Amino acid sequence: MILWCCWLFSGVTLFVFPVVALLHCCLLAALVQSAPVSSPSNPSQTFKEAVERVMRLVEKIRKDVRSVHGSIINIDGFTLDPSSQTGELEMKRINLGIPDPPVLKELSEQFTADMCVSRMLAGGRLYQGLLVDLSRRLGGLEALSAELRDLVTHINQEVLGFIQVVWSLLSLDLTLNLHGNYDVQVAAHLTLCQLLEFCHDLIRSLRNMAETQMARGTR
Repeated sequence: MILWCCWLFSGVTLFVFPVVALLHCCLLAALVQSAPVSSPSNPSQTFKEAVERVMRLVEKIRKDVRSVHGSIINIDGFTLDPSSQTGELEMKRINLGIPDPPVLKELSEQFTADMCVSRMLAGGRLYQGLLVDLSRRLGGLEALSAELRDLVTHINQEVLGFIQVVWSLLSLDLTLNLHGNYDVQVAAHLTLCQLLEFCHDLIRSLRNMAETQMARGTR
């Protein structure tokens, strides 16, 4: 009798376990089928929103450049007005070793998106480095330098997810050519003037990239 009960129990067990496992699999499949499937995001719209976030930071930098220039530059006639940039100042820029800003142009077959972003990054790192050098001799530039560091980070995080680029950074030390307070003032003035113009080109290029991406997304 005991042997018969054991055999019956083991038979029921062998029968119940597969059934439970089968029910579990069916329930899991039903849950998977009933789970909502999220629709894929619009890459063009996502890129446009990323670009807009970067542009807001660039606008803040432009505003802060004007504020910083007004607070630290104390030589008469040194303004951010492009018409005030004389040939003498241009020669001084060359002698001080301040490089030309990276050129940003409208996207085309000759000037591709990866080239554009490469120059954006190079320009951001260039002016961040110049401001770090100047900060050793002149106060009031630290916050602006930090904003440029954030800009480079934002471009890396927001834009490079869509575009693959290879870029390089020219290494220089501006302080080697600054021999007095006048040189420091001139270098800071020229750097801020260039940075303001670069930010203007940066916003124009970012807007152009977003419009180009949106146009491709609607085709």
